[in-house]
Amino acid sequence: MFESEEHILRRVGASLANEQDGAREFLIDNILKAQKVFIYGVGRSGTMCKAFAIRMVQMGLKVFFIGETITPIVEKDDLVIIVSNTGETMSAIQTANIVRRLGASVIAITAENQSKLAHAASSVIHLKVEKNSLDSEYSPLGTIFEITALVFLDGIVSELMKRLGKTEANMRARHAIWV
Repeated sequence: MFESEEHILRRVGASLANEQDGAREFLIDNILKAQKVFIYGVGRSGTMCKAFAIRMVQMGLKVFFIGETITPIVEKDDLVIIVSNTGETMSAIQTANIVRRLGASVIAITAENQSKLAHAASSVIHLKVEKNSLDSEYSPLGTIFEITALVFLDGIVSELMKRLGKTEANMRARHAIWV
């Protein structure tokens, strides 16, 4: 195994262990009570968001990625989940402000719980990523946050499957390559 892989695994594990109590339950409860769930992120955070959205669609939930041309309008009683490492991405902050005015709940998932996005959101899930001198060499830019977010969200998928009584076979039936 490369030193970089060991570093990334260690750092992601530490970040997930830092996650505040109740955040997972809070996110799951909000997903289950929402009429529709909208996901948003930019760059690699957006890629992690799309992976999460795909899995929720495969479970049969009404989930959309903000910014796609076929995404419906966000309405009152909908949930918007915005993922941003820094919490300072302008389009993420603008999205949070707009959908809050429409009456939707906004959950920000970020490494910076005092960011502009955190202040614009209804609630914040803080995926704490401690600074590390080796990150610039082994895991540049937002790598640790992005992978932490993906693992965190995939864990949410697994728990949603249990609560909704979904199996991998159910999800496979909605998988694009099986259509």
